[in-house]
Amino acid sequence: MENEKYLKDLSEIKNMMNRSSRFISLSGLSGVFAGCYALIGAVIAKLILNENNSMYGEEYTSYSATYINPDLTQQLFLVAIAVLILAIGTAILLTTRKARKNDQQIWDATSKRLLINFFAPLAAGGVFCLVLLQYGIIGLIAPAMLVFYGLALIHGSKYTFADLKSLGYANLILGLIATQFIGFGIYFWAVGFGVFHIIYGIWMHNKYDRKTAE
Repeated sequence: MENEKYLKDLSEIKNMMNRSSRFISLSGLSGVFAGCYALIGAVIAKLILNENNSMYGEEYTSYSATYINPDLTQQLFLVAIAVLILAIGTAILLTTRKARKNDQQIWDATSKRLLINFFAPLAAGGVFCLVLLQYGIIGLIAPAMLVFYGLALIHGSKYTFADLKSLGYANLILGLIATQFIGFGIYFWAVGFGVFHIIYGIWMHNKYDRKTAE
């Protein structure tokens, strides 16, 4: 009995330390939804490219620029923004609900550190992708997005679940591989932001969310 009480006390102390140093209210289901949004966005983007007879496809293998008219660029940008807004909105909604259910604060010093460390590399990647678009280096935009997103996840994982680091490395490696398959970027993008997120979300939901519910 004393040993069980001792182990229980250690477990409670460990949980308290984790709550004070890591943001543990992230919802696994938000990853699943984000992955679904990304896959839908990739399908829509591919349809838009096909309808506009864009050169950017399997036959386009050059690192140099290819002309994409402003209307097409605007359509693709709107699709990307819609996916981003839906993913962030769902994540905020589900994470807030989980935090309230567990009597945890959604906005504290730990969550602030998480957001700063996550969005710093992500913002740098966004600016870099805009520069690639400015110079017409279209083929490297999708790989760059995966690489910088992977770095953001790795950097932010120090302040939340360590499992997030695995998703970061997966996207980072996938992005580097995608640099050697210019013209297939939309497919790599769908795998990284879509399939990987769904797998990760299911894993996190089964490992943490269900356990918390029980």
